Amino acid sequence: MTITNFVAFTDLAVLDILRRREAMTVAEFAEELRVTATAVRQRLSRLLAQEMIERTATRHGRGRPKHRYRLTAKGLRKSGSNFADLAQALWQEVRMIRDPEIRKGLLQRVAKRMAVMYADTADGKTLEQKLATLTDLFGERRLPLELDKSGALPILKAITCPYPELADQDRSICAMERLLFAEVLGTDVRLAGCRLEGHSECTFELN
Repeated sequence: MTITNFVAFTDLAVLDILRRREAMTVAEFAEELRVTATAVRQRLSRLLAQEMIERTATRHGRGRPKHRYRLTAKGLRKSGSNFADLAQALWQEVRMIRDPEIRKGLLQRVAKRMAVMYADTADGKTLEQKLATLTDLFGERRLPLELDKSGALPILKAITCPYPELADQDRSICAMERLLFAEVLGTDVRLAGCRLEGHSECTFELN
């Protein structure tokens, strides 16, 4: 395997190929990526464990079944997550709503809808368990969260902004993120610090 091929052989590369090809065998992956079948199986095993892909078996004659891999709904969201233009257009329409109560109600409904989407992943009985799964969930989306327990109240730090271009235009996006965290965690959340105010990261205080 060359260094170039090794760098290109990532989880996202596999997911992107499946988005284009729908279903593939180990041999087809190896040929497409120009890596060994063993390397492919290791990568696919990890993606199976993460529920990003699923495996189906087809049998032809009396030989061993042939396994094909395809994206799950979770993997499809992961591989097709570049919706920046759509998000920009939709958010501009939200900003055009002049009535503050209508706008607030819409943000709350959006936050609730997103919380429902995350419900199966960000589970847990205690607040600490919910925080751990929420951190893992955002980590999978390359949006690192850190939990600071040094003060009187726990503080959740968003190291990078999930919506940098939108946040630079309108702080309401920060309010929606706060509402989302509150819905997922089942507790009151306060925006204690914001990048738009010169802070290095956005911080959310949990009550």
